[in-house]
Amino acid sequence: MSASGDTLGTRAARGGASALLAVAMMVIGGLMMWVGVPAGWLWVGSQIQAESDSVGTAIGVMLIGVVVSVVLLARLLMSLNHWHEQLREASGRPPRETSLLELVLVVTAGVAVVAFGVWFFIFTGPGPSLAPSN
Repeated sequence: MSASGDTLGTRAARGGASALLAVAMMVIGGLMMWVGVPAGWLWVGSQIQAESDSVGTAIGVMLIGVVVSVVLLARLLMSLNHWHEQLREASGRPPRETSLLELVLVVTAGVAVVAFGVWFFIFTGPGPSLAPSN
C-alpha cells in the first residue's frame, strides 16, 4: 500500500474519532444550553437575592448572565459544528443537508423538556397554588 493510502486511511480514522468527540461535545454543550445555564444563573440569582434582599438586582444579573452565557455557548457550538463539517469533508463524506448542530439542539431541547416534566410532575409535584392542600 502506498504512503498516500496509509495517510488517507489514518486521516479518515482520526477524523472519525475526532468527529465523534465533536458530536459528544456538541451534545454536552446543548444540554448545558438548555439546563446548565438556566439552572446555574437561577442559583446565582438566588444567592444575590439572599444577600442583598433585592429581587430586581437578582433578576437583572440573571438576565444578563443568561444572555451572555448563551451567546458564548452558541459561538462555541458553532465552532464545534464547523470543526465537525471540516472533519467530514476531510474524510471524504458528503456534506449534510442540515447542520448537525441543528439536530443536536433540537434533540437536547426535547430531552431537557422531558427531564423537566419528569422532575416537575413526578419528583416535586406542582406548587401549593396548583395543588389542593389537605
